[in-house]
Amino acid sequence: MHSLQDFMISRVRVKVMQLFFSHTDEMYYVREITRATKEEINAVRRELSRMMEAGVLKNEERGNRVYYYLNKKYTFYPELVRMVAKSTGIGQKLRKLKKKLGELNYVMFSGEFVNGKAARHGQVDVLVIGEVVLAELAQLVKEQQEKLGREINYTVLPLAEFEFRKTRRDPFIMDVLYGTHVMVIGSEEEFCKREIPGL
Repeated sequence: MHSLQDFMISRVRVKVMQLFFSHTDEMYYVREITRATKEEINAVRRELSRMMEAGVLKNEERGNRVYYYLNKKYTFYPELVRMVAKSTGIGQKLRKLKKKLGELNYVMFSGEFVNGKAARHGQVDVLVIGEVVLAELAQLVKEQQEKLGREINYTVLPLAEFEFRKTRRDPFIMDVLYGTHVMVIGSEEEFCKREIPGL
């Protein structure tokens, strides 16, 4: 099973990264981070210092506290967002339980969902394409909703319907394809490719 630990030796850094990249607009002070990660304060301080040095995080003093937040201009910020989405939470579970969930051709998360924001009206958080065991998927989504404390707007489509709706430039599918998204399962290129009827 692939995870952030494949790329990072420090277990503490993995937990700190997961916290920040699961809530990309949040600011945290040291004690909040230690509570969320359940790690020793000195180990957390060390990792925060290294991440500041690398440019992943920035900080700001407010009153008598120093708050840390993500530097969205960091060179590898988009790649880190994708890595965390795939290797934690529901992204990790979907990949781990892929066979149990049926035949999954594609799984896509919207950019808003990955950044911890609520979906716009009519927008989908998670799109699953394939022959899916709906009860298994529903249970997985329910568990994640309880963790997040909010509803996850998800849609399931058979592959043939998805491809047909792509060729017809269905507004819902076009919104998904042209919006910011992260591929959790499947090829981005194949997901976005449209076959022109008659060619």
